[in-house]
Amino acid sequence: MDPQPGVERGEPVTISVDGRPVASYLGESVAAAMIADTDDLTLRRTADGEPRGLFCGMGVCFECLVVVDGVPGTRACMTWVREGMQVDTQVGPGPGGRDPAA
Repeated sequence: MDPQPGVERGEPVTISVDGRPVASYLGESVAAAMIADTDDLTLRRTADGEPRGLFCGMGVCFECLVVVDGVPGTRACMTWVREGMQVDTQVGPGPGGRDPAA
């Protein structure tokens, strides 16, 4: 879908989400890129397997935690995409981390 007249998107980049290439644009958050790529709005799962997604969209609630380039607990709503970024869905605290949302 083309943006509204007068709205300009950033340069196209490709990120990897759970090993899949995802087209996105500079100036877009990881959360926006992930949500635009799928019908499933789940961005992470709790240790009990409960799905979580974008809630506040401004970095306050910690519901959108993902693993970015190996760093767990990264807020997808506050992280801008960049070419070649590796994003993985976080389950519980993620690799070696404590779940700040718990």
